[in-house]
Amino acid sequence: MSGVRFGRVLALAAATSLALAGCAGGGSSSNSGDGSTLKIGFMGDLTGENSGIVIPPRNGAQLAIEEYNATNPKTKIELKPYDSQGKADQATSLITTAIGSDKITALIGPAFSGESKAIGGQLEQNKIPSVSPSATNPGLAKNNWSYWHRVVANDDDQGPAIANFLITAKSPKSAFVISDDQEYSVGLADAFVKTFKDKGVAVQTDKFPKDAPDYSSTVQKVKAANPDIITFGGYYAQGGPLLKQLRDGGVKAIFATGDGSLDPQLVSGAGAAAAEGAVIGCPCNIPDAGATNEFATKYKAKFNVAPAIYASEGYDAATALINAIKAGNTTGEKINEFLKTEDFKGASKQIKFKANGEPETAAINVYQVVGGVIKNLGASTEAKITG
Repeated sequence: MSGVRFGRVLALAAATSLALAGCAGGGSSSNSGDGSTLKIGFMGDLTGENSGIVIPPRNGAQLAIEEYNATNPKTKIELKPYDSQGKADQATSLITTAIGSDKITALIGPAFSGESKAIGGQLEQNKIPSVSPSATNPGLAKNNWSYWHRVVANDDDQGPAIANFLITAKSPKSAFVISDDQEYSVGLADAFVKTFKDKGVAVQTDKFPKDAPDYSSTVQKVKAANPDIITFGGYYAQGGPLLKQLRDGGVKAIFATGDGSLDPQLVSGAGAAAAEGAVIGCPCNIPDAGATNEFATKYKAKFNVAPAIYASEGYDAATALINAIKAGNTTGEKINEFLKTEDFKGASKQIKFKANGEPETAAINVYQVVGGVIKNLGASTEAKITG
């Protein structure tokens, strides 16, 4: 997932990172003066329009760190939250503080792809290892960053998996791919388009600004095209209202989207009737309500709510860093070297990183709105659609 495009902040990022390199100490462990406490940041949208996607992984990371600190280790961890609201320019400002003043040693996040793209260079230059629980833009792995990692499959896995699931389930002759102009949205939509074309499905597309006041122009284009299926690259904040307007406009084709819309607010934003049958893909595996496992039990006991999207990935991202610290690594450089050796059974999946920071495991699950509730249908290669 991503935040908004970062525009002109890149030049500022480059300038500030040079200054930070001199004051950050390469991710020094001297945050508390005696090395007994390391500061790890968590960056993402904690109060903005898509915070429903980010609070669960933040909670997962908090749970992992609290469990670790409860063992009274030699080196404790302080989790420092940085609320970027998913905006690249805010992320750029916050990382300056995080590295320069707060002297974080590592970062969980950023949660979205746009903000990840905006600050990745600063993290790299200052030798701050990062592990994102949820950023999925494929291009992030192509920047030659050695301090960057994620625990989720990217949109080059997610987009084709969703598209191929729809092709198997519905045998469509035509598709309409919609997105807004955010980094994540465009990347996922591009993956949809490529897969449909490769499989011989006729495709039309439309893109609207993230803050468009309404989607009537897009709705009219979709109605005129009369596609068999519709896919949307974007977040629930736009996806819910878009789906409502499509249904209000008489468009009945199945609607599918990705992880950025995997939240009950997709249903509330569209209305239960309009959202019924919508398909959502995600490189995450969220147990249905009532299902129990060790992580879900601990999470619910701590936060009084069942784990939601990327909660387990937040826990695993934190655990990867915790494992490095437990092994005696207290600088950014040493933690980063340890991450290359990680191979453990996480709450979400087996956690192991490729040389470029990508996860070894790239499974995609499919969800569907059934009776107003988002249900987990299982792995995209095995799931069966309802209706």
